[in-house]
Amino acid sequence: MLVDPFGRRITYLRVSVTDRCNLRCVYCMPAEGVKFLPRKEILSYEELVGIAKVATGLGIEHIRLTGGEPLVREDLPELIEQLARLEGLKDLSLTTNGVLLDKKAKALAQAGLKRINISLDTLRPERFQSIARFGAAEDVNRGIEAALSAGLTPVKLNMVVLRGVNDDELVELARLTLDQPIHVRFIELMPLGEYFTPERLMPAEEILQRLSALGELRPGVHPGGCGPAEIYQFEKAQGTIGVIGAISRIFCAKCNRMRLTSTGRLRPCLDDEASMDLKPALRPHIDEVKLAELIRATVAVKPEKHAMVGRESGSTRFCMSGIGG
Repeated sequence: MLVDPFGRRITYLRVSVTDRCNLRCVYCMPAEGVKFLPRKEILSYEELVGIAKVATGLGIEHIRLTGGEPLVREDLPELIEQLARLEGLKDLSLTTNGVLLDKKAKALAQAGLKRINISLDTLRPERFQSIARFGAAEDVNRGIEAALSAGLTPVKLNMVVLRGVNDDELVELARLTLDQPIHVRFIELMPLGEYFTPERLMPAEEILQRLSALGELRPGVHPGGCGPAEIYQFEKAQGTIGVIGAISRIFCAKCNRMRLTSTGRLRPCLDDEASMDLKPALRPHIDEVKLAELIRATVAVKPEKHAMVGRESGSTRFCMSGIGG
Protein backbone atom coordinates (compact mmCIF):
# COMPACT_ATOMS: atom_id res chain seq x y z
CA MET A 1 0.00 0.00 0.00
CA LEU A 2 1.21 3.50 -0.87
CA VAL A 3 0.44 6.12 1.79
CA ASP A 4 1.87 9.64 1.69
CA PRO A 5 3.06 11.68 4.71
CA PHE A 6 -0.45 13.10 5.18
CA GLY A 7 -2.22 9.77 5.37
CA ARG A 8 -3.59 9.77 1.82
CA ARG A 9 -3.65 6.42 0.10
CA ILE A 10 -2.25 6.73 -3.44
CA THR A 11 -4.19 4.51 -5.85
CA TYR A 12 -4.30 6.48 -9.12
CA LEU A 13 -1.53 6.85 -11.72
CA ARG A 14 -1.78 9.07 -14.79
CA VAL A 15 0.58 7.81 -17.49
CA SER A 16 1.67 10.07 -20.34
CA VAL A 17 2.52 7.89 -23.34
CA THR A 18 3.78 10.73 -25.56
CA ASP A 19 4.66 14.42 -25.48
CA ARG A 20 3.26 14.90 -28.99
CA CYS A 21 -0.16 16.34 -29.80
CA ASN A 22 -2.12 17.06 -32.97
CA LEU A 23 -3.70 20.20 -31.46
CA ARG A 24 -2.28 23.38 -29.92
CA CYS A 25 -4.92 24.33 -27.34
CA VAL A 26 -4.35 27.88 -26.09
CA TYR A 27 -4.15 26.95 -22.40
CA CYS A 28 -1.88 23.97 -23.02
CA MET A 29 0.70 25.00 -25.64
CA PRO A 30 2.07 28.20 -27.15
CA ALA A 31 0.94 28.93 -30.72
CA GLU A 32 4.29 27.90 -32.13
CA GLY A 33 4.07 24.58 -30.33
CA VAL A 34 6.88 23.06 -28.31
CA LYS A 35 10.03 21.20 -29.24
CA PHE A 36 9.17 17.53 -29.12
CA LEU A 37 11.60 15.14 -27.49
CA PRO A 38 13.74 12.63 -29.38
CA ARG A 39 12.08 9.23 -29.65
CA LYS A 40 14.77 7.58 -27.50
CA GLU A 41 13.80 9.79 -24.57
CA ILE A 42 10.20 8.50 -24.59
CA LEU A 43 9.51 5.34 -22.59
CA SER A 44 8.84 2.17 -24.56
CA TYR A 45 5.71 0.12 -24.04
CA GLU A 46 7.83 -2.51 -22.30
CA GLU A 47 9.06 0.12 -19.84
CA LEU A 48 5.57 1.53 -19.27
CA VAL A 49 4.18 -1.93 -18.56
CA GLY A 50 7.11 -2.62 -16.23
CA ILE A 51 6.32 0.50 -14.21
CA ALA A 52 2.61 -0.29 -14.16
CA LYS A 53 3.26 -3.84 -12.99
CA VAL A 54 5.31 -2.67 -10.03
CA ALA A 55 2.89 0.19 -9.27
CA THR A 56 -0.16 -2.10 -9.18
CA GLY A 57 1.78 -4.44 -6.93
CA LEU A 58 2.25 -1.53 -4.53
CA GLY A 59 -1.42 -0.55 -4.52
CA ILE A 60 -2.15 1.46 -7.67
CA GLU A 61 -5.67 0.48 -8.77
CA HIS A 62 -6.50 3.06 -11.44
CA ILE A 63 -4.40 3.96 -14.49
CA ARG A 64 -5.31 6.71 -16.94
CA LEU A 65 -3.41 7.08 -20.21
CA THR A 66 -2.72 10.65 -21.35
CA GLY A 67 -0.34 12.58 -23.56
CA GLY A 68 0.15 15.02 -25.23
CA GLU A 69 -2.46 13.20 -27.25
CA PRO A 70 -2.23 9.44 -26.58
CA LEU A 71 -3.94 8.44 -29.82
CA VAL A 72 -1.08 9.79 -31.92
CA ARG A 73 1.19 7.06 -30.57
CA GLU A 74 1.34 4.01 -32.80
CA ASP A 75 -0.08 0.64 -31.73
CA LEU A 76 -1.65 2.00 -28.54
CA PRO A 77 -4.08 -0.97 -28.30
CA GLU A 78 -1.04 -3.21 -27.75
CA LEU A 79 -0.13 -1.25 -24.61
CA ILE A 80 -3.74 -1.26 -23.42
CA GLU A 81 -3.98 -5.02 -23.89
CA GLN A 82 -0.91 -5.59 -21.72
CA LEU A 83 -2.04 -3.16 -19.02
CA ALA A 84 -5.53 -4.64 -18.90
CA ARG A 85 -4.07 -8.00 -17.88
CA LEU A 86 -2.28 -6.63 -14.81
CA GLU A 87 -3.41 -8.19 -11.56
CA GLY A 88 -4.80 -5.62 -9.15
CA LEU A 89 -5.74 -3.05 -11.78
CA LYS A 90 -9.41 -2.15 -11.33
CA ASP A 91 -9.80 0.66 -13.85
CA LEU A 92 -8.06 1.53 -17.12
CA SER A 93 -9.11 4.74 -18.84
CA LEU A 94 -7.84 7.28 -21.35
CA THR A 95 -8.07 11.03 -21.93
CA THR A 96 -8.09 12.24 -25.55
CA ASN A 97 -8.95 15.30 -27.57
CA GLY A 98 -11.16 13.00 -29.63
CA VAL A 99 -9.95 14.05 -33.07
CA LEU A 100 -8.70 10.54 -33.95
CA LEU A 101 -11.17 8.61 -31.82
CA ASP A 102 -13.72 7.83 -34.54
CA LYS A 103 -11.37 5.35 -36.19
CA LYS A 104 -9.81 3.96 -33.01
CA ALA A 105 -12.56 3.59 -30.41
CA LYS A 106 -13.51 0.03 -31.33
CA ALA A 107 -9.92 -1.23 -31.22
CA LEU A 108 -9.33 0.48 -27.87
CA ALA A 109 -12.39 -1.18 -26.36
CA GLN A 110 -11.45 -4.59 -27.75
CA ALA A 111 -7.97 -4.23 -26.24
CA GLY A 112 -9.43 -3.72 -22.77
CA LEU A 113 -9.91 0.01 -22.29
CA LYS A 114 -12.82 0.59 -19.91
CA ARG A 115 -13.83 4.21 -20.34
CA ILE A 116 -12.81 7.49 -21.87
CA ASN A 117 -12.62 11.24 -21.22
CA ILE A 118 -12.81 13.58 -24.20
CA SER A 119 -11.64 17.18 -24.07
CA LEU A 120 -14.27 19.44 -25.63
CA ASP A 121 -14.01 23.15 -24.86
CA THR A 122 -16.63 24.27 -27.37
CA LEU A 123 -19.43 22.92 -29.54
CA ARG A 124 -18.98 25.62 -32.17
CA PRO A 125 -16.77 24.80 -35.20
CA GLU A 126 -15.31 28.28 -35.64
CA ARG A 127 -14.55 28.61 -31.92
CA PHE A 128 -12.96 25.16 -31.88
CA GLN A 129 -10.40 26.47 -34.35
CA SER A 130 -9.62 29.50 -32.22
CA ILE A 131 -9.13 27.45 -29.05
CA ALA A 132 -7.49 24.28 -30.40
CA ARG A 133 -5.85 25.96 -33.43
CA PHE A 134 -6.01 22.65 -35.35
CA GLY A 135 -8.55 19.88 -35.87
CA ALA A 136 -12.32 20.18 -36.23
CA ALA A 137 -15.30 19.94 -33.88
CA GLU A 138 -16.95 17.53 -36.31
CA ASP A 139 -14.12 15.03 -35.80
CA VAL A 140 -14.63 15.15 -32.03
CA ASN A 141 -18.39 14.71 -32.39
CA ARG A 142 -17.81 11.58 -34.46
CA GLY A 143 -15.37 10.37 -31.83
CA ILE A 144 -17.99 10.80 -29.09
CA GLU A 145 -20.47 8.71 -31.05
CA ALA A 146 -17.83 6.07 -31.72
CA ALA A 147 -16.95 5.86 -28.02
CA LEU A 148 -20.60 5.37 -27.07
CA SER A 149 -21.03 2.71 -29.77
CA ALA A 150 -17.89 0.89 -28.64
CA GLY A 151 -19.07 0.76 -25.02
CA LEU A 152 -16.34 3.01 -23.63
CA THR A 153 -18.66 4.19 -20.92
CA PRO A 154 -19.11 6.34 -19.03
CA VAL A 155 -18.11 8.87 -21.71
CA LYS A 156 -17.03 12.08 -20.02
CA LEU A 157 -16.57 15.43 -21.76
CA ASN A 158 -14.09 17.84 -20.20
CA MET A 159 -14.55 21.56 -20.74
CA VAL A 160 -11.95 24.01 -19.43
CA VAL A 161 -14.05 27.09 -18.69
CA LEU A 162 -12.51 30.29 -20.06
CA ARG A 163 -14.30 33.48 -19.09
CA GLY A 164 -14.94 35.63 -22.13
CA VAL A 165 -14.01 32.79 -24.47
CA ASN A 166 -16.40 29.84 -24.06
CA ASP A 167 -18.39 30.52 -20.88
CA ASP A 168 -21.47 31.39 -22.96
CA GLU A 169 -21.69 27.68 -23.84
CA LEU A 170 -22.00 26.28 -20.32
CA VAL A 171 -25.74 25.64 -20.50
CA GLU A 172 -25.47 24.38 -24.09
CA LEU A 173 -22.91 21.77 -23.12
CA ALA A 174 -24.73 20.81 -19.92
CA ARG A 175 -27.88 20.19 -21.97
CA LEU A 176 -26.15 17.17 -23.55
CA THR A 177 -26.57 15.31 -20.26
CA LEU A 178 -30.35 15.47 -20.35
CA ASP A 179 -31.05 12.98 -23.13
CA GLN A 180 -27.76 11.13 -23.54
CA PRO A 181 -25.55 9.06 -21.20
CA ILE A 182 -22.88 11.74 -21.38
CA HIS A 183 -21.15 13.14 -18.33
CA VAL A 184 -19.88 16.71 -18.64
CA ARG A 185 -17.05 18.05 -16.49
CA PHE A 186 -16.49 21.79 -16.14
CA ILE A 187 -12.91 22.53 -15.09
CA GLU A 188 -11.52 25.74 -13.63
CA LEU A 189 -8.62 27.18 -15.60
CA MET A 190 -5.42 26.57 -13.64
CA PRO A 191 -2.45 28.97 -13.53
CA LEU A 192 -0.18 26.68 -15.52
CA GLY A 193 1.32 28.04 -18.72
CA GLU A 194 1.44 31.51 -20.24
CA TYR A 195 -2.27 31.69 -21.18
CA PHE A 196 -3.62 32.00 -17.65
CA THR A 197 -4.84 35.32 -16.27
CA PRO A 198 -7.07 35.79 -13.18
CA GLU A 199 -9.67 37.43 -15.44
CA ARG A 200 -10.11 34.20 -17.43
CA LEU A 201 -10.75 32.11 -14.30
CA MET A 202 -14.40 31.34 -13.57
CA PRO A 203 -14.87 29.84 -10.08
CA ALA A 204 -16.90 26.68 -9.58
CA GLU A 205 -19.66 28.53 -7.72
CA GLU A 206 -20.27 30.86 -10.66
CA ILE A 207 -20.27 27.91 -13.06
CA LEU A 208 -22.99 26.24 -11.00
CA GLN A 209 -25.00 29.46 -10.90
CA ARG A 210 -24.88 29.66 -14.70
CA LEU A 211 -26.04 26.05 -15.01
CA SER A 212 -29.05 26.66 -12.78
CA ALA A 213 -30.67 28.31 -15.81
CA LEU A 214 -31.27 24.78 -17.10
CA GLY A 215 -32.99 23.59 -13.93
CA GLU A 216 -32.26 22.48 -10.39
CA LEU A 217 -28.98 20.65 -9.92
CA ARG A 218 -29.10 17.93 -7.31
CA PRO A 219 -26.20 15.97 -5.80
CA GLY A 220 -25.39 13.05 -8.07
CA VAL A 221 -23.51 9.77 -7.99
CA HIS A 222 -20.04 9.54 -9.51
CA PRO A 223 -20.42 7.61 -12.79
CA GLY A 224 -17.12 5.78 -12.53
CA GLY A 225 -13.50 6.42 -11.73
CA CYS A 226 -12.05 8.27 -8.78
CA GLY A 227 -11.62 11.83 -9.95
CA PRO A 228 -11.96 15.09 -7.99
CA ALA A 229 -15.20 16.32 -9.58
CA GLU A 230 -18.18 17.35 -7.46
CA ILE A 231 -21.09 15.53 -9.07
CA TYR A 232 -24.56 16.95 -9.77
CA GLN A 233 -27.51 15.92 -11.92
CA PHE A 234 -30.58 17.50 -13.43
CA GLU A 235 -33.86 15.73 -12.69
CA LYS A 236 -34.41 12.71 -14.97
CA ALA A 237 -31.15 13.40 -16.84
CA GLN A 238 -29.30 10.42 -18.30
CA GLY A 239 -25.90 11.95 -17.63
CA THR A 240 -24.28 13.98 -14.86
CA ILE A 241 -22.58 17.32 -14.33
CA GLY A 242 -19.20 17.53 -12.67
CA VAL A 243 -17.35 20.63 -11.48
CA ILE A 244 -13.63 20.51 -10.80
CA GLY A 245 -12.59 23.51 -8.74
CA ALA A 246 -8.85 23.14 -8.37
CA ILE A 247 -8.52 26.79 -7.34
CA SER A 248 -11.75 27.77 -5.59
CA ARG A 249 -12.55 24.37 -4.06
CA ILE A 250 -9.20 22.79 -3.33
CA PHE A 251 -9.45 18.99 -3.20
CA CYS A 252 -5.84 18.28 -2.26
CA ALA A 253 -6.89 16.65 1.02
CA LYS A 254 -8.44 13.84 -1.04
CA CYS A 255 -5.73 13.62 -3.71
CA ASN A 256 -4.87 10.01 -4.49
CA ARG A 257 -2.75 10.39 -7.62
CA MET A 258 0.66 10.70 -9.17
CA ARG A 259 1.72 11.47 -12.73
CA LEU A 260 4.25 9.70 -14.90
CA THR A 261 5.67 11.78 -17.74
CA SER A 262 6.44 10.24 -21.11
CA THR A 263 10.15 10.51 -20.29
CA GLY A 264 9.85 8.50 -17.08
CA ARG A 265 9.69 11.17 -14.41
CA LEU A 266 7.20 10.42 -11.64
CA ARG A 267 5.56 13.57 -10.26
CA PRO A 268 3.76 13.47 -6.89
CA CYS A 269 1.80 16.68 -7.66
CA LEU A 270 0.74 18.50 -10.83
CA ASP A 271 1.92 21.85 -9.47
CA ASP A 272 5.25 20.73 -8.07
CA GLU A 273 8.49 20.49 -9.99
CA ALA A 274 9.69 17.71 -7.69
CA SER A 275 9.87 14.44 -9.58
CA MET A 276 11.68 11.13 -9.49
CA ASP A 277 13.52 9.86 -12.55
CA LEU A 278 12.59 6.21 -13.02
CA LYS A 279 14.90 5.61 -15.99
CA PRO A 280 17.81 4.35 -13.87
CA ALA A 281 15.53 1.47 -12.87
CA LEU A 282 14.46 0.87 -16.47
CA ARG A 283 17.63 1.03 -18.53
CA PRO A 284 19.56 -0.99 -19.56
CA HIS A 285 17.05 -3.42 -18.02
CA ILE A 286 13.99 -3.21 -15.78
CA ASP A 287 14.85 -3.52 -12.09
CA GLU A 288 11.56 -4.08 -10.25
CA VAL A 289 13.11 -3.73 -6.80
CA LYS A 290 14.66 -0.38 -7.68
CA LEU A 291 11.41 0.76 -9.32
CA ALA A 292 9.49 0.01 -6.14
CA GLU A 293 12.00 2.00 -4.10
CA LEU A 294 11.71 5.02 -6.40
CA ILE A 295 7.90 4.92 -6.43
CA ARG A 296 7.79 4.79 -2.64
CA ALA A 297 10.32 7.63 -2.44
CA THR A 298 8.10 9.77 -4.69
CA VAL A 299 5.05 9.15 -2.51
CA ALA A 300 7.12 10.13 0.52
CA VAL A 301 7.64 13.67 -0.81
CA LYS A 302 4.08 14.33 -2.00
CA PRO A 303 3.17 17.84 -0.79
CA GLU A 304 0.14 18.51 1.36
CA LYS A 305 -1.39 20.81 -1.27
CA HIS A 306 -0.64 22.75 -4.42
CA ALA A 307 0.37 26.41 -4.44
CA MET A 308 -1.85 27.71 -7.26
CA VAL A 309 -4.29 29.77 -5.18
CA GLY A 310 -3.65 33.49 -5.59
CA ARG A 311 -1.15 33.07 -8.39
CA GLU A 312 -1.53 36.09 -10.66
CA SER A 313 0.11 34.61 -13.75
CA GLY A 314 0.54 31.17 -15.19
CA SER A 315 3.60 29.19 -14.23
CA THR A 316 5.97 28.93 -17.18
CA ARG A 317 8.02 26.14 -15.63
CA PHE A 318 6.23 23.60 -17.78
CA CYS A 319 3.31 23.24 -20.17
CA MET A 320 0.46 20.82 -19.61
CA SER A 321 1.28 18.76 -22.69
CA GLY A 322 4.59 17.74 -21.17
CA ILE A 323 3.25 16.32 -17.93
CA GLY A 324 0.07 14.54 -18.93
CA GLY A 325 -2.40 17.16 -17.71
